Formats: sequence, structure tokens, C-alpha cells
Amino acid sequence: PLISVESRVWYNPELRSALFLIPGLIAYIGMISAVVSTSLSVVREKERGTMEQVRMAPLGAGAYIIGKTLPYFVISLGTSVFVVVASRVLFGLPMNGSWPLLLLTLSLYLAGALGLGLMISTIAESQQVAFQIAVLVSFLPTMMLSGFVFPIASMPPPIQAITYVVPARYFIVALRAIVLKGAGLSAFWAQLVALGLYAAFMLMLASKRLSRQWA
Repeated sequence: PLISVESRVWYNPELRSALFLIPGLIAYIGMISAVVSTSLSVVREKERGTMEQVRMAPLGAGAYIIGKTLPYFVISLGTSVFVVVASRVLFGLPMNGSWPLLLLTLSLYLAGALGLGLMISTIAESQQVAFQIAVLVSFLPTMMLSGFVFPIASMPPPIQAITYVVPARYFIVALRAIVLKGAGLSAFWAQLVALGLYAAFMLMLASKRLSRQWA
């Protein structure tokens, strides 16, 4: 025949499993570290009784949230960047896109995770309960419903509808676009908007619940 048809995999022609798995691992590690650390830090103050002292101080709920989230945001962002660098060194993960876009995507994703951790801290009364809730709402959705392990297209329609509220779904798409494809902002702006809306909603909800407990 004059024409032969061959299938090729774009951006990963060698079919290296590491290039498919590492973006999901970055999403998993970032979500777990941010949610668990934030939720436990606030609940620890409840158990020790220092929360009452903080409430008596001339400090608002907004300033308290900023003070609690900022250190863990820096730690989680540094951890995620370290995983990216280690993946490049150990597994040859390419970096075809822009580092500022990568940091922006990581920041929006981690801000939503920190908001979720604060939300859990307003519900749980002990570190054990906070840890169990944090693992349940962060580990399982990120691992099972983000497209990391199982393709979303192969899931039943009701499960596919649930994946739209999982932030890791949007983060993995944006991360693969930056790292593997070298795409610009125009290729995944919808994912960044979704991550920004999720982060704003979780931080606002956690702030309102904490303000009620503060009063």
C-alpha cells in the first residue's frame, strides 16, 4: 500500500510510565501534605486549650487564617517544587513549559487544599478525627477520581459527574500541559479558573465557620 497508518502517542512516544504517573504523584503529595498539616495544626490548639487564648487576643479570624495557612503554604509549595526537581533528576521528567505558570498552578491548587484543611479543622474536635477526615476527603478523591489511576472517560456517568468537584482533576491536566506539552496559558486557562474558584470557595467557607466559632 502507498499509505500506511501508524498510531503515535504525543508528548510521550516512548510510553514511559513515569511521565504519566509523576504528575499524579505531585497532585497526591501536595494535597495530602497541605490538608493534613493544616487540619491538625488548628485542632491541636483546641485540644491544648490555647484556642481560647487566641480568641481573647486582638486578632481577627481573617488574620488568624492567614497566619495559619501561610507557613504551610510555603512548606507545601517547597515540597511540590522539590518533587518536580527530583523527578527531573531521577526519572528524566521534562520541563517544556514555563516555571512561573507551574508555580501559579501549584499555588492555586495548594490554596484550595489549605482551605479544605481549615474547613476540616472547624468540624473536628480531636487530631484523630481530623486526620481520618483529612485522609478520607483528600486521599481517596485524589487517587481514584482525578484521572491519576483510572481514566475519567472509562468511569460511569454518575462517577464522572462527581469528578468535577475534585481539584486534582484540573491540576493534573494543567500540570501535564505545562510539563509535557510546554503549552501556554491559553491551553489550560479553564483548569486554572476552576482551581481558583475552588480555592476561593473553600477559604471563604472555612473563614465563615471559623468566624462563627470566634464570636
